[in-house]
Amino acid sequence: MSAIVGIKLGMTRVFDEDGTATPVTVIEAAPNKVTAIRRADRDGYDALQLAAIPTEERKLTKAELGHLKRAGAGPMRTVVEFRDAELPAGGGGEGEGDEGGDGSAEPKVGDEVTVTSFEPGDKVKVSAVSIGKGFQGTIKRHNFGRGPVTHGSHNVRAPGSAGASADPARIFPGQKMPGQMGAKRVTQEGATVHRVDAERNLLLIKGSVPGHRNATVEVRSDG
Repeated sequence: MSAIVGIKLGMTRVFDEDGTATPVTVIEAAPNKVTAIRRADRDGYDALQLAAIPTEERKLTKAELGHLKRAGAGPMRTVVEFRDAELPAGGGGEGEGDEGGDGSAEPKVGDEVTVTSFEPGDKVKVSAVSIGKGFQGTIKRHNFGRGPVTHGSHNVRAPGSAGASADPARIFPGQKMPGQMGAKRVTQEGATVHRVDAERNLLLIKGSVPGHRNATVEVRSDG
C-alpha cells in the first residue's frame, strides 16, 4: 500500500488530450520522511510512520525535534502512521533498503516518499477533517423535509415530534436531532488519481475530497 501526507490546495479543472474537462482536487505533497517503522514482533503491529509538511522549528517541542532529527528530517508539523504501507522499489531516499524476493525495497528510517508512489488511474482513499458547518438544524444536517408554509403554520423548519408520550416518556439515544455538523474525520474511498506532477509535488485527484482549503490530507492506495 502506497501512502503520503499533503495539503489540499483547492479544486480546479484540467483538460485531457481529447478536450474532456475533468474536475480535480489539487493536493500538494512535498517529500515525506520515514521517521519510524513499527514491527509486529516489537510493537504489536506493522506500520510506517511518515513526517510531512515543513514548519518552523520554534513550533515543535524538543522531543519532537529530536525524533525528527534521528530520521534526518527537518521540522515537520505532522507525523502519521500508516499500517501495511510500503515504499516503491528504489526507495528514493537516504536509506538503502534490502531487495525482497518480489523486487520491492524494504523501507528504512530516513527514506523519502514522493508523489511518484502513485500513478494515474490508481484508486486511493483520502482522509481529512471535514469542513465545519457549525450548529445546524435537521433540514441541513439530516436532509429532513420542511413543514407547510401557508395557513399560519408555525412548523416550517422545526424537527417535529421525536419521542413517545407517557411511556417511555423520553428521547431514545441516536435520534436525528439538531447539532454540530462537520468538523469530523472523514475517509473517502474510491477516489481516482487523475494526474501526477512530480516536478511540483502535486497529486490531482478526480472530483472532490474531504477537508477545507489548506487542510492536511492523508492519501493511501485503496485496497
